[in-house]
Amino acid sequence: MKVFRRRYFLSAFFCLNVISLRHAHSASKVLPSTKSLLNDILSAIKVSKPLVVLVSLDNCPFCKIARENYLIPLISEQSLPIVQVNIGHATPIIDALGKHTTQAELIQSLKVLAAPTILFFGRNGAELAPRLIGGTNSDFYGAYLQERIDIATKAL
Repeated sequence: MKVFRRRYFLSAFFCLNVISLRHAHSASKVLPSTKSLLNDILSAIKVSKPLVVLVSLDNCPFCKIARENYLIPLISEQSLPIVQVNIGHATPIIDALGKHTTQAELIQSLKVLAAPTILFFGRNGAELAPRLIGGTNSDFYGAYLQERIDIATKAL
């Protein structure tokens, strides 16, 4: 009976650990969202960096790749200020000029037509580098992203 209980508890412990590991790997990593693009741009400028904005779409596999494989690592590697806004979301936001709007209206006013799109902002909401539109598994995506970050940083 003692051996049976020990095996039962060990099996239960093992199963719980496997379930929690699977849950951790299946959970999607997220970028910070923004309530004020204006404040985020000003904060980025204070540290001499452009504000990088990912325009994302719910359940978009390419958005997930851009976010998890390229943008999230840049936050720790380069201390890059990065935020996310979402297509179709009615979440209130303050735009780069201080106007109250929603994420969906902001994206529409910026004329973003595809997800993912990565934008690079500086003073007064000016875009400092060409947009990086679309996503891919390409080995060059990271290089294209870094090139635009360099351009945006120099344009500050």
